[in-house]
Amino acid sequence: MATENALYTILIEKIKQDTLVLPTLPEVALKVRSAADDPDINLNQMSDIISQDPALSLGMLKVANSALLGRSIKAETVPQAVTRIGLTQIKSIATAMAIEQVFVSNNDIVTMYMNKAWVKTIDIASVAISLMNLYLKENKHTPLSLDTITLAALIHNIGVLPILTEAENHPDVFANPTFLQQAIIKLSGRVGGAITRNWGFSEEFTLLAESWSDLTILPTEAHYLDFIRAGAIYHNVFKNESTKEALLKNYTKKGILPDVDFMDGDEFKEMCEGVKAMFI
Repeated sequence: MATENALYTILIEKIKQDTLVLPTLPEVALKVRSAADDPDINLNQMSDIISQDPALSLGMLKVANSALLGRSIKAETVPQAVTRIGLTQIKSIATAMAIEQVFVSNNDIVTMYMNKAWVKTIDIASVAISLMNLYLKENKHTPLSLDTITLAALIHNIGVLPILTEAENHPDVFANPTFLQQAIIKLSGRVGGAITRNWGFSEEFTLLAESWSDLTILPTEAHYLDFIRAGAIYHNVFKNESTKEALLKNYTKKGILPDVDFMDGDEFKEMCEGVKAMFI
């Protein structure tokens, strides 16, 4: 407990003094986000930017050919993928695809936690995206969007990174799996908010990073928080059975789930696996 408190104290003090080293977005994501904000950008120019990064190019092709976009003819080139996805969605999708590049470490224990965090993030994102895809088919006029939930779900737990980085900087003291998980639970929301602000994301993304695990915040209308929390329920992040049951009932009322047992079905599991394939 003393060690965990020491880590907490160090991180909070660094947040207060604005000296916490936050992860930076990969350069290609910054380029895509900047280009997407240019009103004069066209599909060919965007394709050229994306083509400079092989991993991002492959990711865009996976998204373009995924079941989510529902096209039978495969996109085989980056320009075809960009055309299919569209400029309005490219900004979020490209950022989401680049997030994995910040989950790196040279310490074995920290690497294990970073890998674990990334896998859990993809798992939750796959559920959230699948549910959003279904929700949008039934709710044509909702302000919610698939590209926003894609990015939101992949950054919702981004606050773990500085915590793990601090552990890496002091491996003899902090890189201990017996308490790291609890430190992450206590600190990651606040740190995640600091990261999203630092990256210039909207307050909506900051709210999601700060509050997705704070179940005192319960939106009355369907909200991105609901989809991320549904993913957390599916993957047993929330442990309290009565809490999970209450949330699932709430999501059926909002039309996010057809019924409380919907996510147990094989069809939904296959859908999630299909979405997950975009990120692995």
